[in-house]
Amino acid sequence: MQTRLTDSLEKVLGPTPPRPLATRGDMHVSGFLGERLSLQLAVLLEHGDGDSVRAGAEGPLAGVTELSVVRRVPVSLAAPEDADPHYLVTDPGEYPDLLEPAPTGPVRLTPGTWEALWIDVRVTDPELAGDHDLEIAVESEGGSARHRVRVRIHPRELPPLSLLNTHWFHADSLAVHYEVPVLGERHWELIEAFLGAARGMDVNSVLTPVWTPPLDTAVGHERPTVQLVGIEETGPGEYRVDLSALDRWLALCEAAGFRAIELAHLFTQWGAQATPKIVVDTPAGPEKRFGWHVPATDPSYRRLLEQMIPVLRAHLDAQWPGEVLWHLSDEPGEADLEGYRAARAQVADLLEGAQVVDALSSYAYAAAGLVATPVVATDHVRPFLEAGLQPWVYYCVSQGRDVANRFIALPSVRSRVLGRQLFVHGAPGFLHWGFNFWWTQHALAPVDPFTDTCAGGAFPGGDASVVYPGPDGTPWPSIRHRVLAQAMADHRALTLLAALAGHDDAAALVDEGGTLAYDRFSYDAAEHLAARAAVGEAILAFDGLVPGVGGGGQDD
Repeated sequence: MQTRLTDSLEKVLGPTPPRPLATRGDMHVSGFLGERLSLQLAVLLEHGDGDSVRAGAEGPLAGVTELSVVRRVPVSLAAPEDADPHYLVTDPGEYPDLLEPAPTGPVRLTPGTWEALWIDVRVTDPELAGDHDLEIAVESEGGSARHRVRVRIHPRELPPLSLLNTHWFHADSLAVHYEVPVLGERHWELIEAFLGAARGMDVNSVLTPVWTPPLDTAVGHERPTVQLVGIEETGPGEYRVDLSALDRWLALCEAAGFRAIELAHLFTQWGAQATPKIVVDTPAGPEKRFGWHVPATDPSYRRLLEQMIPVLRAHLDAQWPGEVLWHLSDEPGEADLEGYRAARAQVADLLEGAQVVDALSSYAYAAAGLVATPVVATDHVRPFLEAGLQPWVYYCVSQGRDVANRFIALPSVRSRVLGRQLFVHGAPGFLHWGFNFWWTQHALAPVDPFTDTCAGGAFPGGDASVVYPGPDGTPWPSIRHRVLAQAMADHRALTLLAALAGHDDAAALVDEGGTLAYDRFSYDAAEHLAARAAVGEAILAFDGLVPGVGGGGQDD
């Protein structure tokens, strides 16, 4: 058996040994109270070692250490046809992504290829601040190995994330995958668990299905009804609104620590041509009153909105302590500008003073004043920055060249660099469309994310989801889930340092000599990790603390 410690930005692909874990001074990993610190133990089982290992942690941090097994998942589409040279792989195959909780007994591995155990350390007790030795022991039928990891826990917490970070939450995926009734008790339990997993990635804004979100839905088709707002028709064009289910959702979001909610889009995707699916309770039973069959500018929709939006706004003002974001239509193109303008006119007076946020990449929308808060693709953001704007940004399937993204086939540093990019460029928010989209493209059929990571082959592996549905309803994270959380922790640390030393001094540690851009950044993982360690040390210097000193539990 061969073993090797490596960092959290390495993807252990199998054929070759991973790079060894580097040190800064005598430390392997460092971070703040409450921050999840990650690394990996790569294992190669050889002849006589059997097909499993037992692994565990020892030392003062053993009780706050979790082990997972890095599992490979099938990727039918690894990269776009015009992939840049920085992809780890471009061919279909099985690649590391899923973090399966390690059992207390033997962990089964594949002999003859390098595999990895993922190690998470998260300290919240100030008494454990300081320097520690974490011992990682592993044994197989053929031998055993022990590795010492030097861990430094800084004696303070990072501030909350200052920007809004959303990866859209798809409640219908949970009901369909686990085969439970929508908004039944089991569905609410699943919603709570997966909202918690989103917060674990430092997602702080959540897409809220006040009506079924009109996202990635083929024209004429529909997704399962997930509608938190009950709407009862009391007469022709007259409605009564029930917000009890919404209140339950809000309570879960507040308890989980979300800072903002985003109400589902008021019009369909890619041009705002039609209305979202909205079910109305009538004397004859539930009726799909709105959807693809009703144009965006239909007077009957305006009549509903006149009654519903003021009630919603007043209720949220009273019941929700955080921010409320409204969406009109997702990703309208330049050719859709007039349609978007007409749909906006339907609700402009009803949303006066509200925060409206939409993903669009044509500068024409901002120039025309049609959206106050544009969310711009990272490969289209330059005109906005040159105009002196600091827009939200997003990436998805189309941002496959030269910019950060979270595809399984990309090196992890290309996901983590997002945190420093958002900080340096002052972005107030980041959006991604798929926290748990377990469907084929256009939601024509559900998929099992354990066997299909590409939405039926339409999107590069990992674009549609960052979590997996554990068999007992427990969210299982991915490598990308952990790395994106690290990206947000980087942003939080830089924000703290900027408050102490100024933005320019903080940015200088990560701005790569002034060259960092959304489409230009270093792929040097060691440099990235060293820069983050330097940020931590700079914060300690302002606190007047010596690294490794400032709390109990130090190992001398």
